[in-house]
Amino acid sequence: MPFPVDDGDVTDAAFDAFDHESHMQRTFELAREAADRGDEPFGSVLVRDDEVVMADSNRIVTEDDIRRHPELHLAYRACRELDPADRAETVMYTSTEPCPMCAGGMVRAGFGRVVYSVGGDEIGAFTGDSPSVRSADVLDGVTDVVGPVLNDEGRRVHEEFDW
Repeated sequence: MPFPVDDGDVTDAAFDAFDHESHMQRTFELAREAADRGDEPFGSVLVRDDEVVMADSNRIVTEDDIRRHPELHLAYRACRELDPADRAETVMYTSTEPCPMCAGGMVRAGFGRVVYSVGGDEIGAFTGDSPSVRSADVLDGVTDVVGPVLNDEGRRVHEEFDW
């Protein structure tokens, strides 16, 4: 499934060649693992050169920490473990569009792209709480945001969870 190429840049072409379906499937696995252990069903991976370099899932309940969204924790780790040039060549795949808190953390990380399955506008149907700001608005001018990707499968993860 090709993504639009904004300016013909080699980096955009490299991102477009990633195995998006495989990476998104991994986020769904992570989201289900989170739900199985008692956390909310969210999972994310960081991908560089089409290889997963970091993965995480929601741990707000099991870590008793409202900040333990996978997107925010991966942004934190990436800022500690990768230099800015490497982060700019990294894509975050996430089962659900990042909330405003996570997107704010990703501004600092400066990822090349964020790809999500279930949109923030859709998550409210499951949780009863829609974000006041979309991630693309927070990340505008910093990181391209693409989605929804594999939306039906992503929605199934939330349908299986007892919100």
